[in-house]
Amino acid sequence: RPNETRGNKRRKMESALNQLKKHTVVVADTGDFNAIDEYKPQDATTNPSLILAAAKMPAYQQLVDQAIKYGIAKGGTEDEQVANTMDKLFVSFGLEILKKVPGRVSTEVDARLSFDKDEMVAKALKLIALYEEAGISKERVLIKLSSTWEGIQAGKELEEKHGVHCNMTLLFSFAQAVACAEAKVTLISPFVGRILDWYKENTGRKSYEPHEDPGVLSVTKIYNYYKKFGYSTVVMGASFRNTGEVKALAGCDLLTISPGLLAELSQDHSAVTEMLSVEKAKACDLEKVHLDEKTFRWEHNEDRMAVEKLSDGIRKFAADAVKLETMIKEKMLSVKNGQ
Repeated sequence: RPNETRGNKRRKMESALNQLKKHTVVVADTGDFNAIDEYKPQDATTNPSLILAAAKMPAYQQLVDQAIKYGIAKGGTEDEQVANTMDKLFVSFGLEILKKVPGRVSTEVDARLSFDKDEMVAKALKLIALYEEAGISKERVLIKLSSTWEGIQAGKELEEKHGVHCNMTLLFSFAQAVACAEAKVTLISPFVGRILDWYKENTGRKSYEPHEDPGVLSVTKIYNYYKKFGYSTVVMGASFRNTGEVKALAGCDLLTISPGLLAELSQDHSAVTEMLSVEKAKACDLEKVHLDEKTFRWEHNEDRMAVEKLSDGIRKFAADAVKLETMIKEKMLSVKNGQ
C-alpha cells in the first residue's frame, strides 16, 4: 500500500524527548514529583534547593507535616529534632518520587558537611537506613555528595565498605572527574549550565552555540575520558540552561533535566542525533592521568571557573538548607504550641 507509507513519512517526526531516550537514559531533575509523570523518566534527582522549592508548595504540606511529627517523636534537643525532620523530609520526597519512576532517586547529603568525610558517610548511611525502614532497597537510591576531595573519599568509602551507590555532584573540573573515576563511584553529575553561566559572566562573550558551549565541551571531554579508559563510573550531565545543551549531549549515559526543559523537548520535533559514543571516545587523544590528593588539589585549583562554581554551589545549597531548617523550626513551634 504505497499511499500509506508516504502518509507515514509526512507525519511529524517524533519528539526530541523520545529521540533522546534512544541514546540516553532520561532523568527528571526536580522535587516536584507531580510534574514528572508525563515525561516517563527512568530516574529522578533532587538537591537541597529543589526540596526547598517543593516544600514551599501547598501540594506537599502533608509531607512536611509528617516529617515534623516524626522529628518531634524522635525526641532529643531542638537541633536533633530539626535534623531528624530534615532527613525524613528528604527521604519522604524520595519515596514519593520512587512511586513515579521505575529506577532510582538521588538524595543529597547536607552541603554543610562538604569538607567532613566521616560526617558525610554517617549522614549517607542514615538516609539509606530511612529508605530501608520504608521498604526501599539501597539499590534504588543514589546518595549525592559534593565533589570536594573529602566528598569523593566519602563516596569511595560508601561504595567499597557499605555498597551504597553515590552520585558525585557540583562537578565542574576535569580533576574532579578523574578523582571520581579513581574512587570508583557509581555515577557523576558534571554540570553544564552553571559552567556556561560562569563564562558569560567572566568573559566578554554572551552567547555560545551548543557545540561550543563550555559546559557541553566539559561533559564531552569527561565522557570521552571515562569511556576511552574503561571506567565503570557512568556520566550524567546535569544543570541545563536550554534544550540545545541537552541535545548536544545525546549519547551521554544519562542526562538529568528539569520538568520545564522536559516539556520543551516533548514539544520539539527537530532531529536528535547521537553526539557522544563509546566509539568516538575510544578514538579521542586524551592521556590517562592519576591524581593523589596533592595533585587533585593543584589541578582543580588551576581551573578558576571550577573553584568558584564549586564553592558557590556549596554556599547556595547550604543557604537553602538553612532556609528549610528555619521553615521547619517555625512549623515545629506551631505544632508544639498546638496551633
